[in-house]
Amino acid sequence: MFDNLIIVDNPLVKRELTVLRDKNTDSENFRAALDRVAYSLAIKVSETFGMDKVEVETPLEKTTGHKFNKEIIVIPVLRAGLSLVHAFHTLIPDAKVGHIGLQRDEETLQPIAYYFKAPKNLDHAKTILLDPMLATGGSASAALNWLKKRGAKDLTFVSLIAAPEGVKRLQEEHPDVRIYTASLDRELNDAGYILPGLGDAGDRTFGTL
Repeated sequence: MFDNLIIVDNPLVKRELTVLRDKNTDSENFRAALDRVAYSLAIKVSETFGMDKVEVETPLEKTTGHKFNKEIIVIPVLRAGLSLVHAFHTLIPDAKVGHIGLQRDEETLQPIAYYFKAPKNLDHAKTILLDPMLATGGSASAALNWLKKRGAKDLTFVSLIAAPEGVKRLQEEHPDVRIYTASLDRELNDAGYILPGLGDAGDRTFGTL
């Protein structure tokens, strides 16, 4: 249906998504389920990592090992994107973590960055942008533009769930960026919320309902 869209929907993810969608799931269990889904997403994304061979000595002999051929940089969109960082950093402990904060300009209604901090070598790294909800795609597209202007070339976007409207926008505006998600949901409602969705991922993660 969409080019560059990879849906990670193995049985473990499907089970955890059911927990995440349930309105009765409390913040503690929501965070735990989200973390487990994020592990599956991180493993799938890692399949695109380039590798170099290295020599390693075991207790018995020398053999061939592997290392990433690019530095990995993980950048969550504040604040909800923070919920995905733990799993990625656990599986890629040498990854560097940047942050980007976006807010809507009250006059233009366009997303603008109010905070940005990232390693300086974006042009040589594999950069993974994290935001659990890909709804209209406005914030994600703005964040990708921001990163590209600062040199990022090898970009991947990871979300927990996505709406077709958001995927379509990213593919039109950033056809070079692969999108990973655990579910392509049905649509957006009139207020811009994903249906069937799981509510506001940030609020449910941090208990600010």
